[in-house]
Amino acid sequence: MSLPLSTTQSLSATDLESPQSDTFTGGTAVWYSHRSPDKTTENEDSLTLIPINSSTGILAVADGLGGHVNGAAASRTVVESFQSIMQAADPTDLRTAILNAIELSNQEILQNIPGAATTLAVVELCGRQIRTYHAGDSIILVTGQRGKRKYMSMAHSPVGYAVESGMLDEDDAVHHEARHLVSNVIGSPEMSIEMGAGIELAARDTLLIASDGLPDNLYLEEIINTIRSGPLEACALSLIAQAQQRMHSEDTTHPHHPDDLSFILYRPA
Repeated sequence: MSLPLSTTQSLSATDLESPQSDTFTGGTAVWYSHRSPDKTTENEDSLTLIPINSSTGILAVADGLGGHVNGAAASRTVVESFQSIMQAADPTDLRTAILNAIELSNQEILQNIPGAATTLAVVELCGRQIRTYHAGDSIILVTGQRGKRKYMSMAHSPVGYAVESGMLDEDDAVHHEARHLVSNVIGSPEMSIEMGAGIELAARDTLLIASDGLPDNLYLEEIINTIRSGPLEACALSLIAQAQQRMHSEDTTHPHHPDDLSFILYRPA
């Protein structure tokens, strides 16, 4: 197995002052995590970037459920499980390793921190081929340089299902009182993983994986317009500035849901 282009990067209960970046599987990755404004408890989000070799790896964001005991511990357990499992992963069969890591996470949370739970969004990269895995309402989005939405994960929540069925539009959904109810999480005996079909990224496509602190404060069109083109670090800085502005705003005509914010941006070379 060839050496990775960069080492594993992981964050748990961490507040970054600015986004970080590195080469990753033949492309560029930028990541960021910070607790909700004015929050005195720790950031409950975790994320990890794990290169397997020069062309394969995984990206993951876990959002520990606020209001539940040990949300931060749940998201950290997921990251640690991935670090453990992926060390011995077969680069030709990352799917098995990813599913094993998710199952291990679920078992460890149920056994060792009962009552805790976390959402999870994972992307497997193999060259320009990606495959998605998720449980909960953290998002995975792929957009082209001109703003075409090529993929968007569906939130596992009553509101998410209503949007998918056409019963709610985006504006109604982002202001809905049940926005934060999640129906599928890691840390549940009924946990299930939605696995997407393989997608091939074009040269200028942008992949985003984010906790719900991002889509709860910015409309999808705003997110796409921010990340679709331009230097990736500049895109990250703009996302952060816009989300923080909304979180501090008292203007109820726009989304306003102060929350922990974590995301990974990736663009192939």
